[in-house]
Amino acid sequence: MSISDPIADMLTRIRNGQQAKLARIEAPYSGLSASVLDVLKREGYIREWRLLEDGNKKSLEIELKYHEGQPVIHELKRVSTP
Repeated sequence: MSISDPIADMLTRIRNGQQAKLARIEAPYSGLSASVLDVLKREGYIREWRLLEDGNKKSLEIELKYHEGQPVIHELKRVSTP
């Protein structure tokens, strides 16, 4: 299945994961998504991310970050669209 907007999909997964208080989430891999995750990690919004490979399928494992039980990211939305 192809995702038409992988960035919006990843941001939605992060937002939903934090609402559910999950420690980790997975998202489909794209080079642009990995670059966005690099910025989120550098700025302190996520703990870590890893590239997972299962045969020819790639995905991103994202460790979410919390402070005193509350998500570090308070609001997350896509501003521009493809």
